[in-house]
Amino acid sequence: MAGGPPKALPSTGPHSLRDMPHPLAGSSSEEAVGGDSTPSPDLLMARSFGDKDLILPNGGTPAGTSSPASSSSLLNRLQLDDDMDGETRDLFVTVDDPKKHVCTMETYITYRITTKSTRVEFDLPEYSVRRRYQDFDWLRNKLEESQPTHLIPPLPEKFVVKGVVDRFSEEFVETRRKALDKFLKRITDHPVLSFNEHVNVFLTAKDLNAYKKQGIALLTRVGESVKHVTGGYKLRSRPLEFAAIGDYLDTFALKLGTIDRIAQRIIKEEIEYLVELREYGPVYSTWSALEGELAEPLEGVSACIGNCSTALEELTDDITEEFLPVLREYILYSDSMKSVLKKRDQVQAEYEAKLEAVALRKEDRPKVPADVEKCQDRMECFNADLKADMERWQGSKRHDFRQLLVGLADKNIQYYEKCLMAWESIIPLLQEKQETK
Repeated sequence: MAGGPPKALPSTGPHSLRDMPHPLAGSSSEEAVGGDSTPSPDLLMARSFGDKDLILPNGGTPAGTSSPASSSSLLNRLQLDDDMDGETRDLFVTVDDPKKHVCTMETYITYRITTKSTRVEFDLPEYSVRRRYQDFDWLRNKLEESQPTHLIPPLPEKFVVKGVVDRFSEEFVETRRKALDKFLKRITDHPVLSFNEHVNVFLTAKDLNAYKKQGIALLTRVGESVKHVTGGYKLRSRPLEFAAIGDYLDTFALKLGTIDRIAQRIIKEEIEYLVELREYGPVYSTWSALEGELAEPLEGVSACIGNCSTALEELTDDITEEFLPVLREYILYSDSMKSVLKKRDQVQAEYEAKLEAVALRKEDRPKVPADVEKCQDRMECFNADLKADMERWQGSKRHDFRQLLVGLADKNIQYYEKCLMAWESIIPLLQEKQETK
């Protein structure tokens, strides 16, 4: 599959924003993923456009409504809570083995992506390809274009300050590898995004550049249809539940940003303290050469300070490599969620304006035009998908931060235990000298 010329791959995602099926309307079974030809009872609910349809919806579809790009068989195969059982998954990816490539024009890092799957969409049970950062960026852009109603996980920031961070250092490359691995796992664990055709291409194609040149005009039109749906429309007000989501995301990002800044200041002070400790300890060692009976205790103090320095260095490295990246990922995650929320607002603004135009017609029972029906469909798709992804994101956030905070507590406990053991180790030596005296 990956070795031949580029070909179109099946996708469960909507190909055009205006062609999105209604989340409560029966969808074509031929396009459903998983081969389930019988739609669920929820999808067979009929809808009509009477006078009540001219009333603006307050919350869209219920939170439990199936996404238009989802199927019951797909949901049965993938468990949606954060404690996902490995036996229910049928797609596994790993990002590892970073390699540096030095070319005439540029130097860059590629990562090996190993994919194992039993899905029929994959011709082989296992694939191994190499991708660089810009390939991950391409995938994310394609997902935003083809799945505008869904939350797309963020990538780690691409640019670093030259002279401050060496982007080819072992530490930086490993931190980025972990972030890219998490990004890809979030996508392949998603019940809709994981079936997107671009994900399939990204995981299997040997020559990704050939696919990058395909479908640019079509997908650009899809993206532009989302960006410019307002056409001068202005949103009156968000429904309360989405206003609450927006307020929460603002506060969440603000709190994480504050924690990130303070944590960086703490790390800076710890590094400065570490420099002082490394100068402080050897002083006792050189002093011991001038003393007789105090020589051994002074050497003990010097060794104790050295052990404390090592423990502090380990703690600082753990916070830098494990704690801060998670904070920054979720700050970017909140920005991604705000972007989807803004797109939803744009569709609602268009819907409100078109409804108002219909209501102003001098007719007793004005007929709702097809474009208004499609606009309502798009808004309800956004409502259903946004609420489903928000719930899924909250579950991931709870899991990640529980794990993060437990790890942070454990690392601090280990640090103080090592320092305590170091200082306690010289007490018998000092007491022994006192008794001898």
